[in-house]
Amino acid sequence: MNKEDIYYQAMLTRDNRFDGKFYVGVKTTGIYCRPICPAKPKRENVEFFTSSLAAEKAGYRPCLRCRPESAPGSPVWIGKSAMVNRAIKMIQLQETLRFDENEFAALFGVSARHLRRVFTDEIGKTPKQLAFDNRLNLARKLITETRLPLTEIAFSSGFESIRRYNDAFRKRFKKSPSQIRRLNLKKDSALVLSLAYRPPYDYQGLLSFYKAHQVGLLERFEDDKMVRIIEFDGKVGEVIISNNEATHSLKVEIDFPDSSYIHSILGRVRAMFDLDSDPLIISNALESDPSIKKIIKKHPGLRLPSGWDGFETAVCAILGQFVSVEFGRALVNDLIHSLGEDSGRKHEGQSIKLFPSPEVIAKSNLNGVRTTKARKETLKTFCKALLSGDLSLELTQDSEEFIRNLEKVKGIGPWTSNYMALKVLRHTDAFPATDLIIARALKKHSIEGINKMAPWRGYVTTLLWKEYAKRIIK
Repeated sequence: MNKEDIYYQAMLTRDNRFDGKFYVGVKTTGIYCRPICPAKPKRENVEFFTSSLAAEKAGYRPCLRCRPESAPGSPVWIGKSAMVNRAIKMIQLQETLRFDENEFAALFGVSARHLRRVFTDEIGKTPKQLAFDNRLNLARKLITETRLPLTEIAFSSGFESIRRYNDAFRKRFKKSPSQIRRLNLKKDSALVLSLAYRPPYDYQGLLSFYKAHQVGLLERFEDDKMVRIIEFDGKVGEVIISNNEATHSLKVEIDFPDSSYIHSILGRVRAMFDLDSDPLIISNALESDPSIKKIIKKHPGLRLPSGWDGFETAVCAILGQFVSVEFGRALVNDLIHSLGEDSGRKHEGQSIKLFPSPEVIAKSNLNGVRTTKARKETLKTFCKALLSGDLSLELTQDSEEFIRNLEKVKGIGPWTSNYMALKVLRHTDAFPATDLIIARALKKHSIEGINKMAPWRGYVTTLLWKEYAKRIIK
């Protein structure tokens, strides 16, 4: 059986494990679909594509029923270079819908012209075109899944002109926004959206990690839901995340005063819950070692936990050095309680404070945090380095350079730097070998065998923590 026969069989069975890994172009309709689409065209009437971009480049338009733009992304993109892979990751997760080619290219140390040329050669679209497609995808998602007014959706998707928005939308989807809305009438007025993932999916494992590393009162957990207080540019709201196992998706309920931040909120949820991970690819890589294979069968659907905000996660890592998870969490509470601003929200009568900024921490004596003087100095030096530009938490940067720069900060060693690469940059190949639990695991597992699992050693790290930490969740 060749690859296309496998694809066709996956399409017939609507196998969610293949969602987003390939797309089906239907020659008789000119439409392309996800493999989970209810439509089942004949074999001779279809052709397969490894990306939605390739399908659209071949002249197909996205299906209105299965909505290909809603499929999970792929961690293994069609771009050949590391720069293109990092750039696409950044485009998918960027927190602003405004896109400046020169500013974006500068993040990679190249000119906009060079980056356009590389993108066009490798994937057939420029970075700006990809960012523009993301805006249209967001618009259709909001039209289909919410009752937001169509005009508000246009502006929330980054368009300044309604006419340009309507023209671009019709060109991409062959129907106007109002026609799509009539096809998908929804009674619920709440802002509730879904984000797909590929099964198996260890939602409970992620939730357990976030419970163990709860960030003050900014996070709480109720009935298998995670509730997170969020803040953007002084505006405060709330997002509730839960699992819909039947549809292989997360349910995201958003309560925020400005709909233009929906894109940012969804991007953070997608990254925090590792929704674009491909469990088949990762399992195949990890199962190359027989001893690891036994463990991964006990933990199906492994995902890489991180955090809502990179700066928060980095600070928590510094405060958590050489202490228990419980005491590390208490130190984070100290920091928020002593330096955080009031969010204006309460839980069970208690005011919820926001996480302090690098500026506030750098200027503070940190007397309200029950940690050592040396740890306080490390935290302040780290914040000052961020403010001066000597350090960055930008996802586009090279992870090895990030680690080297971090270790120039007094008090940050290999464990903390690799942990931050794993949790802040979400680097899938980070492996903090000096961690006590990992060191314990390496007595039973070959480091040479683990190194062969690159670029997925971050998932090995998570797996070994789950297996060997016993009741302590690292």
